[in-house]
Amino acid sequence: MSSLGHAQQFEPGAATADRRLNLVGLSRDELTAELASIGAPPFRARQLWHWIYHRGVTDFAAMSSLAKDFRARLAERYVIQRPAVNRALQSVDGTRKWLLAFPDGQEVEAVHIPESDRGTLCVSSQVGCTLTCRFCHTGTQRLVRNLSAAEIVGQVMLARDALGEWPSPQDGRLLSNIVMMGMGEPLYNYDNVAKALKIVMDGEGISISKRRITLSTAGVVPMIRRCGAELNVNLAISLHAVTDEIRDEIVPINRKYPIAELLDACRSYPGLNNARRITFEYVMLRDVNDSPADARALVRLLKGIPAKVNLIPFNPWPGSPFECSTDEVIAQFSQIVFDAGYASPVRTPRGQDIMAACGQLKSESVRLRASQRAAAHG
Repeated sequence: MSSLGHAQQFEPGAATADRRLNLVGLSRDELTAELASIGAPPFRARQLWHWIYHRGVTDFAAMSSLAKDFRARLAERYVIQRPAVNRALQSVDGTRKWLLAFPDGQEVEAVHIPESDRGTLCVSSQVGCTLTCRFCHTGTQRLVRNLSAAEIVGQVMLARDALGEWPSPQDGRLLSNIVMMGMGEPLYNYDNVAKALKIVMDGEGISISKRRITLSTAGVVPMIRRCGAELNVNLAISLHAVTDEIRDEIVPINRKYPIAELLDACRSYPGLNNARRITFEYVMLRDVNDSPADARALVRLLKGIPAKVNLIPFNPWPGSPFECSTDEVIAQFSQIVFDAGYASPVRTPRGQDIMAACGQLKSESVRLRASQRAAAHG
């Protein structure tokens, strides 16, 4: 956690400029306790939960199942607030990206990726990132602070707003899946991420099943076990190398939690079977990690783990020290892994024209400040 502390976060219970409290991000128990503090019985919390998370309503006056005088009391004390949208972009392939702003001026990005059988929202967990993975554009932005549960849930609610998906539909959702793969390392902000995901998974609200939620980590080994025990969502591991020597360089957290420790934690993740596998993300870097020998070593590492491997063509960004592997090299790597019995699809880059592809997320405010500094010293 950064030295900025919690006071500046868009938190549940945090006062807005007009001193009203934001109810988004409160757990069920917290919402019940908050309403009890103004003399409301527990069933009111369940009604409010329905309006906030199932129907997506932000105006207390529209909550028709509540008495008019109670709605007025709520409006005096509380708000139901989303992050502000500083910029919204849409790719030629339908991918949408929102640059979201919080009251302290910090920004993150969220991305919606439509596919034929699903719609996936890529959610951020931190402003910036602490991991400094060398191939990742987001990793060039220093960690500013963790996001609160309200700021994480707010990304999902805002995407639902934009997609017109209130009340929460049961079938045919445009937003059916969530991946915690945006800015930041989710397991370094576990408490807030877990609180937010429990709200998202609640069957009387947003109601997205844990089977449709994937948390991606670069390998915070102790927290993987806790995540499995408490959330048991799908797990994705940003692996990207098959030797500690290479991974130490491109994924520096490996120096703390090397590959053998990481894979041990994966083997003990609950509920794994051939229908529910761990996804290993592997970015293809030319002449770094893409040889046939690397592919065979990857197969050996994954032995005994129900797994699939997502091969990610490297998405270049200005100043990057890497190049993407050739199509032929990627195809050969994929075939070796596939022949060993592991699905190894090559991810089709999405949203490249709006810098929304994997590893490209970085807040516009950082880019603007950098360009302004360059202009000032030019």
